[in-house]
Amino acid sequence: MLPLASCPPSELRAVKAILTDIDDTLTLHGRLPAIAYRALEDLRRTGLVVIPITGRPAGWCDHIARMWPVDGIVGENGAFYFRYDDKSRKMQRVYGQPAEERLANSARLEKLGARILTEFPGTAIASDQAYREIDIAIDFCEDVPALPLATAERIRQAFEAEGAVAKVSSIHVNAWFGHHDKLTMTRRMLKECFGIDTEREKQHIVYAGDSPNDAPMFAFFPNSVGVANVMPYKEIMAHLPRYVTKAEGGEGFAELARALLEARHG
Repeated sequence: MLPLASCPPSELRAVKAILTDIDDTLTLHGRLPAIAYRALEDLRRTGLVVIPITGRPAGWCDHIARMWPVDGIVGENGAFYFRYDDKSRKMQRVYGQPAEERLANSARLEKLGARILTEFPGTAIASDQAYREIDIAIDFCEDVPALPLATAERIRQAFEAEGAVAKVSSIHVNAWFGHHDKLTMTRRMLKECFGIDTEREKQHIVYAGDSPNDAPMFAFFPNSVGVANVMPYKEIMAHLPRYVTKAEGGEGFAELARALLEARHG
C-alpha cells in the first residue's frame, strides 16, 4: 500500500467515478462527519459519478439514494442497486434475484442466523436487520461489546459450511444465499445507468474502503484506496488497496476527495 500522496495527478485527473464503502470509510467512529458528506457533494458537483457500495440494508439505501448527494447506491453487499431520478421523482430498484427466490432465501437465513447466535455468545442480530430484504447481518462490534476479529472469521466459516456466502465487515458478518456480490452489481449499475464499461475503464474508477469485505473491489480496481483504518486488516486480506490515506474513516475519504478535486482543478 502506497501513500495516497504518491498517486500521480494524471491518474487522479482521469477518474470518472468514485465508489465508496460507507461504514468506517465515510463514517468515523460510527458517525457521518460533515467533512465526508461535503466531500460527496463536492465530488458530485464537479461531475464525477458518486456511488456508495455498502452492506447496509434496503431501507437505509432507499433513504441514501433519495437524500444524499450521490448518483445511486449498491446495497446489501450487491443484492441490488437503487437510483433516484430527480426529474421523474421515481426510484429505480434493480435486484439480483427474483422476489420468490429472495423470500425463500430469507426464511432459510432466519433459521441459520438463530443457530449462529447460540453458537457464538455475545453476538446479536444487527439492529438494522428489520430494514433488510436479502441478507442477514450478525453484529460482533457495532451495538454489542466488541468481539475479536477471529470470532467474526469463525462466524463467516459457519455460514459458509451451510452453503451461504458470508463476508466480514468492520462491524458485521453479512450472509446470504445466492451468487451476487458487490463487484458484480456495481459493474451492472455502472453499465446500465452510466454507460461505463468497467473492464475497459476500470483505471478511471476509484474504490474507497476499509475492511476485508472490500478485498474483491480492491483487487479489481487498480486505483483503489484504503482509508488508514484498513491497516489492522492487512494480514488477513487477500487483496489490499493500492493506496492508503493518512487519516481514518470519513476524514480519510475527505483526504481522497481533496486529492481528486485538486488534480482536476489544480
